[in-house]
Amino acid sequence: MESLVAGSDVLFVLLGAILVLFMHAGFAFLEVGTVRQKNQVNALVKIFSDFAFCTVIYFFIGYPLAYGIDFLAPAAELGINNGYELVKFFFLLTFAAAIPAIISGGIAERARFYPQIVASVIIVAFIYPFFEGVVWNGNFGFQAWLEELTGAPFHDFAGSIVVHAMGGWIALGAVILLGARQGRYSATGGTSANFAPSSIPFLALGAWILTVGWFGFNVMSAQSVEGVSGLVALNSLMAMAGGAIAALLAGRADPGFLHNGPLAGLVAVCAGSDIMHPIGSLVVGLIAGVLFVVAFTAAQNRWKIDDVLGVWPLHGLCGAWGGIAAGIFGMEALGGLGGVSLVSQIIGTVAGIIIATLGGFIVYGVLKSTVGIRLTEEEEYNGADLSIHKISSISSR
Repeated sequence: MESLVAGSDVLFVLLGAILVLFMHAGFAFLEVGTVRQKNQVNALVKIFSDFAFCTVIYFFIGYPLAYGIDFLAPAAELGINNGYELVKFFFLLTFAAAIPAIISGGIAERARFYPQIVASVIIVAFIYPFFEGVVWNGNFGFQAWLEELTGAPFHDFAGSIVVHAMGGWIALGAVILLGARQGRYSATGGTSANFAPSSIPFLALGAWILTVGWFGFNVMSAQSVEGVSGLVALNSLMAMAGGAIAALLAGRADPGFLHNGPLAGLVAVCAGSDIMHPIGSLVVGLIAGVLFVVAFTAAQNRWKIDDVLGVWPLHGLCGAWGGIAAGIFGMEALGGLGGVSLVSQIIGTVAGIIIATLGGFIVYGVLKSTVGIRLTEEEEYNGADLSIHKISSISSR
């Protein structure tokens, strides 16, 4: 019976890892559909390359830093309990590698290739696992302190803050340090060109892949068959629908907003998907959808932040909203399961934002001052596909 339980847990987590791994194809196609045609190949290459490097660096440094477990043992020891720790690493790796995938969308069309890989390696080796370990493994006593202070630790079931806000706020530093794409804004500060998405079908495909994979992201965060909950699945579904409806209406049927709306809802519901009532999750998704549309429009047009895919509004701001929302809609008074503190949620959310923002500016700031992080004017004009990879996404024949 013990062997059956262990094997079931391994299969459960493995299926979750596969679903979240497939989400990286969603990140890729969301970026491919959003960027101009001359940068499509670069989007595809970045996502796959980052994942490969992240796998190696998270195996040797990131995962041991977060959880105090390494894999420098004989295979016989690693295979204990049907190799559960190995598939758990695989599952959490797909979360870690989502950070560079998120950043990739923000810095698209003008970032140098190899400096970005270096940045990804540093982030997944040190910055992300530091905060991951603090929240999900109780490192450095932060969670114990919050529990003593407020009666409840910081609750982030599937990573609204640990993954999404972390990626979004790191990306903000990278986007600001890179500067806007050539021709995006005029010399007087006005919007010179909108750079419309190159392929709505690819953008939609990416959004659908991410949406489907997200049910592995959230539901399988239980990390055991015994802990699986249909509440997480339904809450994810309701937040997804709320985000889509809100973005459709607030964005006036713009397909870019519509297809990012469900993602905004899913980002926001991650933290409290295991404790909120489905109606609460719907409200969380509705607010996230509006937040994304409003923040993306303001960032692009008013604040002149050239965040190509809107990853800071989508992951950074909606993730922060999700962390706080878990402390509101997770309360028993609003139909939730309880066991959360709004004060803890605010403190944990702010801590994640500070660590991510500082990390982003430090990593990309050092790279900018040493090796440079931006393509030359000519390379950017020709496009990253030809300038870096020497091939176009469209055959010349």
